[in-house]
Amino acid sequence: MNQQPGLVVRSVIAGCGSALPHRIMTNADLSKIVDTSDEWIVERTGISARHIASEGETTRTLAAEAARRALDHAGLDASAVDLIILATATPDQTFPATATLVQADLGITRGAAFDVQAVCSGFVYGLTVADAMIKAGQAACALVIGSETFSRILDWTDRGTCVLFGDGAGAMVLRAETLPDTNASPGLLVSRIRSDGRYHDKLYVDGGPSTTKTVGHLRMEGREVFKHAVVNIASVMEEAMALANVRPGEVDWFVPHQANRRILEGTARKLGIREDRIVMTLDRHGNTSAASIPLAFDAAVKDGRIAKGDLVLFEAMGGGFTWGAVLARY
Repeated sequence: MNQQPGLVVRSVIAGCGSALPHRIMTNADLSKIVDTSDEWIVERTGISARHIASEGETTRTLAAEAARRALDHAGLDASAVDLIILATATPDQTFPATATLVQADLGITRGAAFDVQAVCSGFVYGLTVADAMIKAGQAACALVIGSETFSRILDWTDRGTCVLFGDGAGAMVLRAETLPDTNASPGLLVSRIRSDGRYHDKLYVDGGPSTTKTVGHLRMEGREVFKHAVVNIASVMEEAMALANVRPGEVDWFVPHQANRRILEGTARKLGIREDRIVMTLDRHGNTSAASIPLAFDAAVKDGRIAKGDLVLFEAMGGGFTWGAVLARY
Protein backbone atom coordinates (compact mmCIF):
# COMPACT_ATOMS: atom_id res chain seq x y z
CA MET A 1 0.00 0.00 0.00
CA ASN A 2 1.32 3.42 -0.91
CA GLN A 3 1.92 5.63 2.06
CA GLN A 4 -0.23 8.76 2.11
CA PRO A 5 1.73 12.00 1.89
CA GLY A 6 2.19 13.88 5.12
CA LEU A 7 0.74 17.30 5.79
CA VAL A 8 2.87 20.43 5.63
CA VAL A 9 2.37 24.15 6.03
CA ARG A 10 2.29 25.83 2.63
CA SER A 11 2.41 29.53 1.69
CA VAL A 12 -0.54 29.73 -0.69
CA ILE A 13 -1.00 32.65 -3.10
CA ALA A 14 -4.42 33.97 -2.07
CA GLY A 15 -4.49 37.14 -4.18
CA CYS A 16 -2.51 39.56 -6.31
CA GLY A 17 -2.69 43.20 -7.31
CA SER A 18 -0.70 45.92 -9.03
CA ALA A 19 -0.45 49.68 -9.45
CA LEU A 20 1.13 51.86 -12.12
CA PRO A 21 1.75 55.61 -12.28
CA HIS A 22 -0.69 57.51 -14.49
CA ARG A 23 1.97 58.97 -16.78
CA ILE A 24 3.13 56.83 -19.71
CA MET A 25 6.41 57.62 -21.45
CA THR A 26 6.76 56.11 -24.92
CA ASN A 27 9.98 55.57 -26.83
CA ALA A 28 8.99 58.51 -29.01
CA ASP A 29 8.79 60.67 -25.87
CA LEU A 30 12.26 59.50 -24.84
CA SER A 31 13.72 60.34 -28.23
CA LYS A 32 12.96 64.00 -27.49
CA ILE A 33 15.23 64.08 -24.43
CA VAL A 34 18.03 61.64 -25.32
CA ASP A 35 19.69 60.44 -28.55
CA THR A 36 17.63 57.32 -29.23
CA SER A 37 14.70 56.03 -31.30
CA ASP A 38 11.79 53.63 -30.99
CA GLU A 39 13.50 51.21 -33.39
CA TRP A 40 16.78 51.27 -31.45
CA ILE A 41 15.07 50.58 -28.09
CA VAL A 42 12.66 47.90 -29.32
CA GLU A 43 15.35 46.00 -31.23
CA ARG A 44 17.69 45.85 -28.24
CA THR A 45 15.24 45.49 -25.35
CA GLY A 46 11.68 44.80 -26.50
CA ILE A 47 10.45 47.87 -24.59
CA SER A 48 7.95 50.27 -26.19
CA ALA A 49 6.74 52.28 -23.18
CA ARG A 50 7.03 52.63 -19.43
CA HIS A 51 5.15 54.37 -16.60
CA ILE A 52 6.86 57.27 -14.82
CA ALA A 53 5.87 58.46 -11.35
CA SER A 54 4.63 62.04 -11.09
CA GLU A 55 4.74 64.36 -8.09
CA GLY A 56 2.87 62.69 -5.26
CA GLU A 57 3.34 59.17 -6.66
CA THR A 58 6.01 57.39 -4.64
CA THR A 59 7.19 53.89 -3.81
CA ARG A 60 4.93 54.06 -0.75
CA THR A 61 1.76 55.17 -2.53
CA LEU A 62 2.18 52.66 -5.36
CA ALA A 63 2.89 49.85 -2.87
CA ALA A 64 -0.17 50.65 -0.78
CA GLU A 65 -2.40 50.74 -3.87
CA ALA A 66 -1.08 47.39 -5.12
CA ALA A 67 -1.51 45.90 -1.63
CA ARG A 68 -5.14 47.04 -1.39
CA ARG A 69 -5.91 45.49 -4.77
CA ALA A 70 -4.22 42.23 -3.77
CA LEU A 71 -6.26 42.09 -0.56
CA ASP A 72 -9.45 42.78 -2.51
CA HIS A 73 -8.56 39.99 -4.93
CA ALA A 74 -7.97 37.65 -1.98
CA GLY A 75 -11.25 38.70 -0.37
CA LEU A 76 -9.43 39.68 2.81
CA ASP A 77 -9.45 42.67 5.11
CA ALA A 78 -6.12 44.29 5.92
CA SER A 79 -6.62 43.25 9.55
CA ALA A 80 -5.82 39.66 8.50
CA VAL A 81 -2.23 40.61 7.60
CA ASP A 82 0.49 40.00 10.18
CA LEU A 83 3.55 40.41 7.97
CA ILE A 84 4.50 42.93 5.27
CA ILE A 85 7.69 42.52 3.26
CA LEU A 86 8.38 45.28 0.75
CA ALA A 87 11.07 44.68 -1.84
CA THR A 88 12.50 47.96 -3.09
CA ALA A 89 15.74 49.70 -4.02
CA THR A 90 14.02 53.10 -4.07
CA PRO A 91 12.51 53.65 -0.60
CA ASP A 92 10.66 56.84 0.24
CA GLN A 93 13.24 57.61 2.92
CA THR A 94 16.54 56.17 4.11
CA PHE A 95 14.54 55.09 7.15
CA PRO A 96 12.05 54.07 8.40
CA ALA A 97 11.38 51.10 6.16
CA THR A 98 8.80 51.98 3.54
CA ALA A 99 6.98 48.78 4.52
CA THR A 100 6.10 50.36 7.86
CA LEU A 101 4.61 53.37 6.05
CA VAL A 102 2.49 51.03 3.94
CA GLN A 103 1.49 49.20 7.13
CA ALA A 104 0.21 52.49 8.54
CA ASP A 105 -1.57 53.37 5.28
CA LEU A 106 -3.42 50.05 5.43
CA GLY A 107 -4.39 50.56 9.08
CA ILE A 108 -2.47 47.50 10.28
CA THR A 109 -1.16 47.71 13.84
CA ARG A 110 0.02 44.15 14.47
CA GLY A 111 2.75 41.87 13.21
CA ALA A 112 5.90 43.08 11.48
CA ALA A 113 6.81 45.14 8.43
CA PHE A 114 10.23 45.58 6.86
CA ASP A 115 11.99 46.20 3.55
CA VAL A 116 14.13 43.77 1.56
CA GLN A 117 16.85 45.17 -0.71
CA ALA A 118 18.05 42.81 -3.44
CA VAL A 119 17.34 45.17 -6.35
CA CYS A 120 15.65 43.32 -9.25
CA SER A 121 15.72 40.03 -7.31
CA GLY A 122 13.94 41.66 -4.39
CA PHE A 123 10.54 40.09 -4.94
CA VAL A 124 12.00 36.57 -5.17
CA TYR A 125 13.94 37.27 -1.98
CA GLY A 126 10.77 38.65 -0.36
CA LEU A 127 8.75 35.55 -1.26
CA THR A 128 11.53 33.34 0.13
CA VAL A 129 11.67 35.22 3.45
CA ALA A 130 7.87 35.31 3.80
CA ASP A 131 7.63 31.58 3.06
CA ALA A 132 10.26 30.79 5.70
CA MET A 133 8.48 32.94 8.30
CA ILE A 134 5.12 31.36 7.53
CA LYS A 135 6.58 27.85 7.81
CA ALA A 136 8.25 28.84 11.10
CA GLY A 137 4.91 29.96 12.50
CA GLN A 138 5.94 33.63 12.63
CA ALA A 139 3.08 34.71 10.35
CA ALA A 140 -0.21 33.39 9.02
CA CYS A 141 -0.95 35.99 6.35
CA ALA A 142 1.74 37.94 4.54
CA LEU A 143 1.76 40.76 2.04
CA VAL A 144 4.80 40.57 -0.24
CA ILE A 145 5.16 43.72 -2.32
CA GLY A 146 7.59 44.90 -4.96
CA SER A 147 7.49 48.65 -5.51
CA GLU A 148 9.93 50.92 -7.33
CA THR A 149 10.34 54.48 -8.58
CA PHE A 150 13.55 53.98 -10.56
CA SER A 151 12.85 57.12 -12.56
CA ARG A 152 14.12 59.04 -9.51
CA ILE A 153 17.61 57.50 -9.74
CA LEU A 154 18.11 57.49 -13.51
CA ASP A 155 20.59 59.63 -15.41
CA TRP A 156 18.33 60.95 -18.15
CA THR A 157 21.34 61.74 -20.35
CA ASP A 158 22.49 58.09 -20.40
CA ARG A 159 20.57 56.31 -23.15
CA GLY A 160 22.06 52.98 -22.09
CA THR A 161 20.05 53.00 -18.86
CA CYS A 162 17.24 55.57 -18.96
CA VAL A 163 15.44 53.72 -21.76
CA LEU A 164 15.22 50.52 -19.74
CA PHE A 165 13.43 51.33 -16.52
CA GLY A 166 9.95 52.26 -15.37
CA ASP A 167 7.99 52.69 -12.15
CA GLY A 168 5.27 50.53 -10.62
CA ALA A 169 4.25 48.10 -7.89
CA GLY A 170 2.88 44.61 -7.53
CA ALA A 171 1.75 42.59 -4.52
CA MET A 172 0.85 39.06 -3.48
CA VAL A 173 -1.04 37.84 -0.45
CA LEU A 174 0.34 34.61 1.01
CA ARG A 175 -1.73 32.59 3.49
CA ALA A 176 -0.63 29.65 5.62
CA GLU A 177 -2.52 26.46 4.81
CA THR A 178 -1.91 22.89 5.97
CA LEU A 179 -1.96 20.67 2.90
CA PRO A 180 -0.67 17.33 1.59
CA ASP A 181 3.04 17.46 0.82
CA THR A 182 2.77 16.96 -2.95
CA ASN A 183 3.47 19.09 -6.01
CA ALA A 184 -0.25 19.04 -6.73
CA SER A 185 -1.02 21.07 -3.60
CA PRO A 186 -1.09 24.85 -4.01
CA GLY A 187 1.58 27.11 -2.56
CA LEU A 188 5.28 27.83 -2.84
CA LEU A 189 7.06 24.54 -3.57
CA VAL A 190 10.72 25.53 -3.78
CA SER A 191 12.72 28.73 -3.59
CA ARG A 192 16.42 29.28 -4.15
CA ILE A 193 18.28 32.59 -3.79
CA ARG A 194 21.91 33.39 -4.56
CA SER A 195 24.36 36.32 -4.64
CA ASP A 196 27.93 37.10 -5.62
CA GLY A 197 29.24 40.47 -4.46
CA ARG A 198 32.32 40.35 -6.66
CA TYR A 199 30.23 41.85 -9.46
CA HIS A 200 28.77 44.77 -7.54
CA ASP A 201 30.29 47.34 -9.91
CA LYS A 202 28.53 45.92 -12.97
CA LEU A 203 25.13 47.26 -11.87
CA TYR A 204 24.95 49.77 -9.04
CA VAL A 205 23.97 53.27 -7.92
CA ASP A 206 26.86 55.72 -7.49
CA GLY A 207 25.56 57.28 -4.28
CA GLY A 208 24.54 56.47 -0.72
CA PRO A 209 24.21 57.95 2.78
CA SER A 210 27.54 56.69 4.14
CA THR A 211 29.62 57.36 1.02
CA THR A 212 28.52 60.34 -1.05
CA LYS A 213 25.64 61.53 1.17
CA THR A 214 23.57 61.65 -2.03
CA VAL A 215 21.00 59.43 -3.73
CA GLY A 216 23.17 58.94 -6.82
CA HIS A 217 22.33 57.54 -10.25
CA LEU A 218 22.05 54.04 -11.65
CA ARG A 219 25.11 52.79 -13.54
CA MET A 220 25.33 49.59 -15.55
CA GLU A 221 27.70 47.62 -17.76
CA GLY A 222 24.98 46.15 -19.96
CA ARG A 223 27.03 43.53 -21.77
CA GLU A 224 28.50 42.18 -18.54
CA VAL A 225 25.07 41.94 -16.92
CA PHE A 226 23.66 40.14 -19.96
CA LYS A 227 26.59 37.71 -20.00
CA HIS A 228 26.00 36.62 -16.41
CA ALA A 229 22.21 36.82 -16.44
CA VAL A 230 21.29 33.86 -18.65
CA VAL A 231 23.84 31.52 -17.02
CA ASN A 232 22.99 32.45 -13.43
CA ILE A 233 19.24 32.47 -13.91
CA ALA A 234 19.14 29.19 -15.84
CA SER A 235 21.31 27.51 -13.19
CA VAL A 236 19.11 28.48 -10.23
CA MET A 237 15.92 27.62 -12.13
CA GLU A 238 17.29 24.19 -12.97
CA GLU A 239 18.16 23.70 -9.30
CA ALA A 240 14.67 24.69 -8.16
CA MET A 241 12.98 22.37 -10.66
CA ALA A 242 15.28 19.48 -9.77
CA LEU A 243 14.52 19.89 -6.07
CA ALA A 244 10.79 19.76 -6.83
CA ASN A 245 11.27 16.87 -9.30
CA VAL A 246 9.69 18.96 -12.05
CA ARG A 247 10.62 18.92 -15.73
CA PRO A 248 10.56 22.14 -17.81
CA GLY A 249 7.66 20.79 -19.86
CA GLU A 250 5.53 20.57 -16.72
CA VAL A 251 5.82 24.31 -16.03
CA ASP A 252 2.59 25.99 -17.15
CA TRP A 253 3.88 29.56 -17.00
CA PHE A 254 7.28 31.20 -16.79
CA VAL A 255 7.02 34.61 -15.08
CA PRO A 256 10.50 36.15 -15.20
CA HIS A 257 11.87 39.47 -14.07
CA GLN A 258 11.16 41.80 -16.97
CA ALA A 259 14.70 42.97 -17.78
CA ASN A 260 15.27 42.48 -21.49
CA ARG A 261 13.43 40.43 -24.11
CA ARG A 262 16.66 38.79 -25.27
CA ILE A 263 17.47 37.62 -21.73
CA LEU A 264 13.97 36.21 -21.22
CA GLU A 265 13.90 34.36 -24.51
CA GLY A 266 17.48 33.13 -24.08
CA THR A 267 16.78 31.78 -20.61
CA ALA A 268 13.59 30.01 -21.70
CA ARG A 269 15.35 28.53 -24.71
CA LYS A 270 18.25 27.28 -22.56
CA LEU A 271 15.79 25.48 -20.28
CA GLY A 272 13.47 24.19 -22.98
CA ILE A 273 10.47 26.32 -21.92
CA ARG A 274 8.20 27.19 -24.84
CA GLU A 275 8.15 30.85 -25.82
CA ASP A 276 4.34 31.01 -25.64
CA ARG A 277 4.59 30.06 -21.94
CA ILE A 278 6.54 33.24 -21.07
CA VAL A 279 4.57 36.03 -19.44
CA MET A 280 6.08 39.20 -20.87
CA THR A 281 4.99 42.72 -19.94
CA LEU A 282 8.24 44.65 -20.40
CA ASP A 283 7.00 46.01 -23.74
CA ARG A 284 4.59 48.32 -21.85
CA HIS A 285 6.17 48.46 -18.37
CA GLY A 286 9.91 48.43 -19.00
CA ASN A 287 12.14 47.07 -16.25
CA THR A 288 10.41 47.87 -12.94
CA SER A 289 13.04 46.06 -10.86
CA ALA A 290 11.50 44.36 -7.80
CA ALA A 291 7.99 45.20 -9.03
CA SER A 292 8.29 43.43 -12.37
CA ILE A 293 7.43 39.85 -11.32
CA PRO A 294 4.28 40.68 -9.34
CA LEU A 295 3.20 43.15 -12.06
CA ALA A 296 3.54 40.45 -14.72
CA PHE A 297 1.88 37.80 -12.55
CA ASP A 298 -1.08 40.07 -11.80
CA ALA A 299 -1.52 40.89 -15.50
CA ALA A 300 -1.56 37.20 -16.45
CA VAL A 301 -3.95 36.24 -13.64
CA LYS A 302 -6.36 39.06 -14.42
CA ASP A 303 -6.42 38.35 -18.18
CA GLY A 304 -7.09 34.66 -17.53
CA ARG A 305 -3.83 33.14 -18.71
CA ILE A 306 -2.72 31.94 -15.28
CA ALA A 307 -5.43 29.89 -13.56
CA LYS A 308 -5.71 28.15 -10.21
CA GLY A 309 -3.72 24.93 -10.25
CA ASP A 310 -1.12 26.16 -12.74
CA LEU A 311 2.56 25.55 -12.03
CA VAL A 312 4.42 28.86 -12.21
CA LEU A 313 8.17 29.49 -12.26
CA PHE A 314 9.46 32.89 -11.15
CA GLU A 315 13.04 34.09 -11.62
CA ALA A 316 15.09 37.27 -11.29
CA MET A 317 18.60 38.66 -11.32
CA GLY A 318 19.69 42.08 -10.07
CA GLY A 319 22.57 44.23 -8.91
CA GLY A 320 24.89 42.68 -6.39
CA PHE A 321 24.76 40.33 -8.27
CA THR A 322 21.70 38.73 -6.72
CA TRP A 323 19.50 36.11 -8.35
CA GLY A 324 16.93 33.49 -7.50
CA ALA A 325 13.95 31.36 -8.50
CA VAL A 326 10.66 30.30 -6.95
CA LEU A 327 8.43 27.46 -8.13
CA ALA A 328 4.81 27.73 -7.04
CA ARG A 329 1.47 26.03 -7.62
CA TYR A 330 -1.13 28.81 -7.91
